Amino acid sequence: MAGADLTRELKFRDPAKARALADALRRNVEAAGRPLTIMHVCGSHEQAIARFGLRAVLPPGLRLVMGPGCPVCVTDAPEVDEAVALARQGVRVCTYGDMLRLPGTARSLADAAADGAKVDVVYSVDQATDLARRHPGEEVVFLASGFETTAVATAAAARATPPENFSLLSVHKWVPAAMDVVAAAREKRIDGYLAAGHAAIITGWAVFEPFARRTGAPVAVAGFEPLDLLAALVQVTALVRDGRAEVANVYPRCVTREGNVPAQRALRAVFQQADGRWRGIGAVPGGNLALAPALARLDARRRFAIDTAAVRDDAAAEAAQGCLCGPIMLGLAAPTDCRLFGEACVPESPVGACMVSSEGQCRIWHTYGGTPELREARAS
Repeated sequence: MAGADLTRELKFRDPAKARALADALRRNVEAAGRPLTIMHVCGSHEQAIARFGLRAVLPPGLRLVMGPGCPVCVTDAPEVDEAVALARQGVRVCTYGDMLRLPGTARSLADAAADGAKVDVVYSVDQATDLARRHPGEEVVFLASGFETTAVATAAAARATPPENFSLLSVHKWVPAAMDVVAAAREKRIDGYLAAGHAAIITGWAVFEPFARRTGAPVAVAGFEPLDLLAALVQVTALVRDGRAEVANVYPRCVTREGNVPAQRALRAVFQQADGRWRGIGAVPGGNLALAPALARLDARRRFAIDTAAVRDDAAAEAAQGCLCGPIMLGLAAPTDCRLFGEACVPESPVGACMVSSEGQCRIWHTYGGTPELREARAS
């Protein structure tokens, strides 16, 4: 009987509850008295929103946009050039699969592999260290990408005495720093934000309180089921309606105020925040996670002389100027606004980074057919 009760409590796809949440959302937007724009900063959120057609139930006057929530998409082209250059120098480079076809200024790791370079796809940083142990005569570099969640795994591997022939090329990013850049954009006002539940498991939800106070925009931490997202939208629009720049934790079954304190200690021991450039966005103060000086032995940028001249091609990068990936990640455009979307830019031959990763908004919209069916569903 207890098991049946638990199943009922954890039912996140209840149509009746969804309708009730949609009604509450509509009332909040109407009470706000003006159109609202809410930004979520998570590729997994966009996948759930598109998969379940949640934009079809949003009330008139509410726009839900995706921000820079895809770590692959924001990895800058020169960072990819570094990995490609290392591979061409004879270093064995390993990384996650969605980084393989991400273009640098001219070439990707997939291109380097096609030319005979040693490039391996791994599912975890532990697989990368195992690879180094199996190839003791080779230098192995792990291109370490992702936000706080994968950065914790990289930090754990760095503290676990990896083999001498192993090093890290960190392109890890820190999401709260990018939220400040988005909030400062003058082109569009973001009224509130949905924060990624899995990252908040690590950081805790209190990390967003200074941001909410600085910007005057409330934040709701959201899970990944349809009712999670609708409930978070109800909470954040209620805060906007009431003029309260606060943080609502709408994922309490997983997220606490303090977060995972041991994981945070590991992050601080291995990484330090550094200014960086995010693809399509530009300078993000404190947006990159660089290896701490004490771990210079593991830092591929210190261990190798990385010469990107042979793989860099700024002219080729300029040829993709029609791509709107940057404005899309800032919430200033939708994939369907881009003349390349679904034509010159498709998953099989992506022009922009947003079409490469399964967490990129262009890739997600292409997978689920864009938004025409959602407009039809709303009209009906």
